[in-house]
Amino acid sequence: MTILNIHKSNWHRELECFKAIKSTFILEGNIYDIYPFPEGTQQGEHYMYVELDEYIYRFLKNDGYENVVYYNLLDGFFNKFSSGDTVTFRLLSEGKYQKGQNINNQRSLQSRQPDCIIAKPDEAGRIIRTVLSNNQSPVAIILQYASRYIQNPENLDEIERNTFLNLLSGSLNATSVQVDGKKRIRNLLFVLTDKVNDLPAWFYLNNPYAKIIRLSNPDKRSRRHYIDSNIIDFTAVDSYSATEIEKQKEKFVGLTDGFRNLELKALKNLSRQENLGLERIQDVISMYKYGFRDNPWKEINESKLKDAESHITARVKGQSQAVIHTLDIIKRSVTGFSGLQHSAFSSKPKGVLFFAGPTGTGKTEMAKTLANLLFEDDNACLRFDMSEYQQAHSDQKLLGAPPGYVGYEAGGQLTKAIKEKPFSILLFDEIEKAHPSILDKFLQILEDGRMTDGQGNTVYFSESIIIFTSNLGIYSRDKSTGQLVKRVSSEMPYEKVKQEVIKGIHDYFNLELGRPEILNRLGNNIVVFGFITKESAEQIVRMQLEKITKLAYINNKLSIVFDPSVFDYLLLKALENVDNGGRGIGNVIEHCLLNPLSRFIFDNGVKEGSGISVLGFDVREGLLSLNCVVTNT
Repeated sequence: MTILNIHKSNWHRELECFKAIKSTFILEGNIYDIYPFPEGTQQGEHYMYVELDEYIYRFLKNDGYENVVYYNLLDGFFNKFSSGDTVTFRLLSEGKYQKGQNINNQRSLQSRQPDCIIAKPDEAGRIIRTVLSNNQSPVAIILQYASRYIQNPENLDEIERNTFLNLLSGSLNATSVQVDGKKRIRNLLFVLTDKVNDLPAWFYLNNPYAKIIRLSNPDKRSRRHYIDSNIIDFTAVDSYSATEIEKQKEKFVGLTDGFRNLELKALKNLSRQENLGLERIQDVISMYKYGFRDNPWKEINESKLKDAESHITARVKGQSQAVIHTLDIIKRSVTGFSGLQHSAFSSKPKGVLFFAGPTGTGKTEMAKTLANLLFEDDNACLRFDMSEYQQAHSDQKLLGAPPGYVGYEAGGQLTKAIKEKPFSILLFDEIEKAHPSILDKFLQILEDGRMTDGQGNTVYFSESIIIFTSNLGIYSRDKSTGQLVKRVSSEMPYEKVKQEVIKGIHDYFNLELGRPEILNRLGNNIVVFGFITKESAEQIVRMQLEKITKLAYINNKLSIVFDPSVFDYLLLKALENVDNGGRGIGNVIEHCLLNPLSRFIFDNGVKEGSGISVLGFDVREGLLSLNCVVTNT
């Protein structure tokens, strides 16, 4: 044990404060962790990390309780740490209940009562009610795994209802016992549950003697205490200077936000098992989170990013300002400077981007291009269409349904995707279409870099880049007519468009939703895309013609040559649809070129290996067609 200068936890102090006036303590949340129990000595205060069962036992023993008995559905009533025949067991023996051998594993306290008494839940409830009303000796009973006592807290069967009616009666009528002719000690009931709403609400809501205490995951200070007390167990720690150890401790604490003490212990063991020194603690944490994976972020070299702008502009045309802004944020992520204004080491996502602007201007294509640039795979961009999440219960579709609900086994679409590809770009298209309640989930992801799915598994987003796209700011609703009015147009200069779009985004989150905290998480990472200009339209049309030529040869061995007049005609039509962006240009090319070209090839039986010269367009009886010449090559 290590001497630590820490204070008792909040929930420990709550127990101390309320143990004399409450009879029932419902402990929920992080109940399967290990906790530092304070032990005072002449040398100071020591802390021993123990499981919750033992923590409660030590707490009660220090307060004069000799009779601490445990109960669960599998093993019945048993003494886990104390020895000898307690008052509780004498009371149990007076009933007609079967005695059997205690099958529990030994813990750090070795001396235990060898017997247990088997009892079904409703029988156990009656016994607990009797024991809590005894006035011979103070007794504490600890109910383990209480979340598993009933199937549905809102629809109890007769046995379940009788069980909790007995527990409620025992809680309301628990007595206080005088000890050594001095102080009085109340009989206590401890209920350990994953969530308080796993229990029937009437058991605790109107019970004046019930106290709900939530056990949270260790905060930054608590994690620091565990790391301080166990740093000696990390591989080759003796070889580091005191300054280097402090630096690595700070890194360790920052990267383990949300971790339990048990998980910190697992990291310590993994470090020793894989012989990874303290300076590689980030690799240990990554291995623990994601398994044995190479880290693509470490493979992104300087030369790759030097050519990033030309790589992106080859696919995203006419968005130079948006490209530069995006790359600034990406470079910050790659170099590890993302989020340094918050803390030196963080478990937040690698980067966050909010792409806004007119439709069809390259927002989605930019996300796919970034995935290709960083991970050499367009499929590393995981896209979620937020128009599919417009209902209040849509978060279950995204994160997984809770136990007992339809779809629980399937898991959530987002959580499954990030488990399979933790090193990825997450694209949430048209975020404004999602139900506002889903924004709360995104807030947690942006702040903590993790999320717990419906199955209780924690998934991590700290190796991903999150991109939201939106058309906010393009239209506003007229207050008098209720009609949508366009705020921006292609005639506006880019800076004016940017100003209007950002104002529209701020109005939406601040005024319409009343959620300014979302904007705070985004910061200055809003990247505005401008309208397609004539120069951009020329580039897009030319790029599309080159793509058609290339794919026609790859797929059908057709050699296609376009006359310059074809380009001129398509550009003219494209400029008529420029407000619809690159998508509008694509529609023009599909209508004016691909449809008549396919018709010509099919109607004329053009074979593989042929050459086609597209000379121009012709309109016959209102139908657009092509003037083409076929040559055999």
